[in-house]
Amino acid sequence: MKKVTMLLLMLFGLTAVPVVANNHQAMSEGELRKVDQAGQRVTLRHGPINNLKMPPMTMVFRVENAADLEGLTAGDKVRFRADKQGDSYVVTELEKSE
Repeated sequence: MKKVTMLLLMLFGLTAVPVVANNHQAMSEGELRKVDQAGQRVTLRHGPINNLKMPPMTMVFRVENAADLEGLTAGDKVRFRADKQGDSYVVTELEKSE
């Protein structure tokens, strides 16, 4: 019984590691240059985006959740997560920096 329990704990631990790593992905930093509420897009001047292997630049992103845009204006410093979805880069999480 001890061997079965130990095996299950090891299997659970191994499968949980990728999930934990994805949830704790570091956020990138940037500055909002333009906010398009209607089009659900932002123009960001950002630092490196490590998960996308992207250097610092200014570009337009689609925002996954329109509610993330509430209260944000051009010039705001932000932290964000972005992913590639198909041929587009999408901000999946966006918050104002303090």
